[in-house]
Amino acid sequence: MAGSGKLANVRLPPLPTVGELIKLYNLRAEKQLSQNFLLDLRLTDKIVRQAGRLKGAHVCEVGPGPGGLTRSILNAGAADLLLVEKDTRFIPGLKLLSEAAPGRVRIVHGDILTYRMDRGFPANISKKWEEVPPNLHIIGNLPFNVATPLIIKWLNNIADRTGPFVFGRTQLTLTFQKEVAERLTASTGSKQRSRLSIMAQYLCTVHNCFTIPGRAFVPKPEVDVGVVHFTPLVQPQIQQPFQLVEKVVRNLFQFRRKHCYKGVEKLFPEACRDELTQEMMQKADVDPTLRPTELTIPHVRALADAYAHLCTREPGLLSYEFREELRLKRLLRKGDTPVDAFMDTSGSTLQSPLQPC
Repeated sequence: MAGSGKLANVRLPPLPTVGELIKLYNLRAEKQLSQNFLLDLRLTDKIVRQAGRLKGAHVCEVGPGPGGLTRSILNAGAADLLLVEKDTRFIPGLKLLSEAAPGRVRIVHGDILTYRMDRGFPANISKKWEEVPPNLHIIGNLPFNVATPLIIKWLNNIADRTGPFVFGRTQLTLTFQKEVAERLTASTGSKQRSRLSIMAQYLCTVHNCFTIPGRAFVPKPEVDVGVVHFTPLVQPQIQQPFQLVEKVVRNLFQFRRKHCYKGVEKLFPEACRDELTQEMMQKADVDPTLRPTELTIPHVRALADAYAHLCTREPGLLSYEFREELRLKRLLRKGDTPVDAFMDTSGSTLQSPLQPC
């Protein structure tokens, strides 16, 4: 495994600047891939400092691109740096960095959304979940179009202790559009409070470290960028499966300006909606006139626990989706619903969302 030797000299030797490499390899940021290069090494050093002490650490960098952040990670003393890059145009420049730091850099040409990071590092770096985080960090200047799906995937991994979190409470230092960074860290009652706020904060300590102005990037994006640090909690604040929590939170925030019971209603089929909504709100003991942005994590925990109780009693509830019920209603009104719409492959009738609970 890379990085097993002593790091006598962690600083990189003189190299072409990132800007020179971009010209050398004729690299351009692809708009359709939401690519924006950060060339100022003072800013990349500042991002890396948010991750904590990296000397001797294992690091996975997501989407290194032309390698500006990569240089800062290596200069901070990382012993084993795994680069996951989807765009083949950047591989030659990254190989140049690898040659300048012998034995410390591994390059994977792949998509971070599908890459098996649990296979990317040695098992002996693992720490028990209750212990301090492992000496493993995930760092990345994320393309805007990947950032939200990726953090949702990793939050799911945290809940299940899979992926990068088989090694323990792996810490993440990532960039997002400023608006997304504010949502991730928004407190109860703020206008930025959202589904992302709840999902991130019930599983992690989340810190909005600092904002990078858009003008620091090439090409300049229309928005500023926030750097966010995540440390998984020893105990999640909601003790329910991730998919159940996500469903409750998603329904709550689809009507963010209305009272929270409006979102809770949509968890249930129309035939039993009023009855089960009232039962869930009473069991959770949450004020139904609170708006979603006013809900605390304990409020959401109580609602998720109440919903889980009802799903245990009525197992079909968990698979019910309000929008699917609307779709089927529209089809029925048109009179063109195929007969097999409610049949499984064996020919048995499946329960329709329009049927009573």
